[in-house]
Amino acid sequence: MEVVGLYWLEFLTIAAVHLLAVASPGPDFAIVLRHSIRHGRRAAMYTSIGIGVGILIHVVYSLLGIGLVIKTTPWLFSALTYVAAAYLLFIGWQALRSAPPARSTTEEGPVTHDSVDKLTDRKAFLVGLVTNGLNPKATLFFLSVFAVAVSPETPFVVKSAYGVYLAFATGVWFCTLSWFLSAQRVRSFIGKKGYWFDRVMGAVLVALAVKLVIT
Repeated sequence: MEVVGLYWLEFLTIAAVHLLAVASPGPDFAIVLRHSIRHGRRAAMYTSIGIGVGILIHVVYSLLGIGLVIKTTPWLFSALTYVAAAYLLFIGWQALRSAPPARSTTEEGPVTHDSVDKLTDRKAFLVGLVTNGLNPKATLFFLSVFAVAVSPETPFVVKSAYGVYLAFATGVWFCTLSWFLSAQRVRSFIGKKGYWFDRVMGAVLVALAVKLVIT
């Protein structure tokens, strides 16, 4: 019973720290917010699932000890940081270039359409996966969690269960966020000026990329 109690204490500690980390604004939040407003609920949901799966990448290398190698090899961690920054700059630049929706006229009157809104499920998933997988802050978070909050004596199976929970909880959090952010009221409020919101999100992503490099 004492052993079980120890694992529950570890789990509650990890869950609390994870809640604070996942709720703080970052690249994952920015991309989910952008997809929710720009592309709608379905795309945002797939992006959120991709972010959740991306968590498993950090869990795997942390459990295998590869994360420690990354942390203790400055040039490797720097390379990861620059790759992540370049990726954020890329998607941020795409958002900054968002143009007003084109207009066409039919028998029923003016109709707006925007070809940028066509985001496949696969692409939305991959954007979420890569955004989280390349996030060096997530790397440091998982290294800290498994090095500080988890005892070295904790069985591998239990550690794996912790990791599965973190991936699941992250996916659920962002899916819930996507559900509310993609509500019709929110998208209607943004309306035809959605491309300005897209540009703002692009600026946020670029700022996050710069911050990664500077930090």
